[in-house]
Amino acid sequence: MKIAVIKEGKTPPDERVPLSPSQCKEILEKFPSVNLVVQKSDVRRFKAEEYEANGVELVDSVNDCDVLLGVKEVPIDQLIPNKTYFYFSHTTKKQPYNRDLLRTMLDKNIAMVDYEGLTDYSGRRIIGFGRYAGIVGCYNTFYSYGKRTCTFDLKRAYLCEGRSEMERELSKVKLPSDYKIVLSGTGKVSKGAGEILKKLAIKKVSPKDFLSKSFDEPVYTALLPGDCHYRKDGEPFKLQDYYDDPTRFECSFIDYARVADMYIACHYWDSRAPFLFTREDMKSPDFNIKVVGDISCDIDGPVACTVRPSTVKDPIYAYDPQSETDSECDWETCENRNVICVMAIDNLPCELPKDASEEFGRDFIDKVLPHLIDDKENVIARATICEKGDLTPQYEYLRDYVNGELIV
Repeated sequence: MKIAVIKEGKTPPDERVPLSPSQCKEILEKFPSVNLVVQKSDVRRFKAEEYEANGVELVDSVNDCDVLLGVKEVPIDQLIPNKTYFYFSHTTKKQPYNRDLLRTMLDKNIAMVDYEGLTDYSGRRIIGFGRYAGIVGCYNTFYSYGKRTCTFDLKRAYLCEGRSEMERELSKVKLPSDYKIVLSGTGKVSKGAGEILKKLAIKKVSPKDFLSKSFDEPVYTALLPGDCHYRKDGEPFKLQDYYDDPTRFECSFIDYARVADMYIACHYWDSRAPFLFTREDMKSPDFNIKVVGDISCDIDGPVACTVRPSTVKDPIYAYDPQSETDSECDWETCENRNVICVMAIDNLPCELPKDASEEFGRDFIDKVLPHLIDDKENVIARATICEKGDLTPQYEYLRDYVNGELIV
């Protein structure tokens, strides 16, 4: 098997890689049945010399390779027929902007293995960048607070050499003694955000105490679905019921919004579920949140002030609840205006490309590569969207999407 780490072709360029230089060396040493090369690229944070120093061959063309590993979507004009590709295709939710990408892969007889579909026997994802999305997103949320209040100025994460330098910046953070933060989510994203809160030594309290008590130090609470959702029919909350049919539930997040100063959103949102808060909710004088870090970044979704994504270079915008408009943040007046500062970058791990790539590559070697060599547990098969010119049975639900019969 000949594997290639391909150059990222999507614009704007992504500096991440699926395998670091040392991890490529590890594969070559530990897996004698695998030949591995790296396609030349001038956009990676890891430089060509680092791969060469680890004995990895750099090539211009990957046409002779069997398996091609990337990170973001491969531009249509760069797809090579009859290959097996691994990358985040963003097609499994019928995203309109990538329908032609999936169609082209079918036409070119490509086997598409989507990282998001790689799961263990219980259905849990085994690889991804979620933890670093949480780490960087939480850091950026405190950057937003510092800028809004003009009390401290953190160095942007993407300008740091790595996570260690970024975390040293946290010593600048200063919060009021009664500051309250809400964190939502249960997965790797929220755990990553929690690591930053722990570094800041912010005390964690229960949702009940968060709502009912005052504190003389900054605190945060981490919400599970049952902490802010309840059955419409008055029956007891059961998590599986919520997952099965969230339309049967109402949301009480507004109770937290009345006492919280900052909200860090790390949850997965089902489009059938109720909003956490609406545009009308934010117009109330009781709505207290002034800084939102929407790491989940569902546009026009459950966090109603997230009206668009922000970018690494322009990470924050001001949302005015009364006019329902967004604008650039004027840091000299932001704190005195009734606006919410929103951080909604949708590619957060890009800001720490080396650290994020190292973790991703570790999971690939430990949890994916063995199945690529021998897929007796069907881990690769379950994540294969298409092969041999057709959709695989588990992704047959994409047929109307491919055929253009469904407008999404």
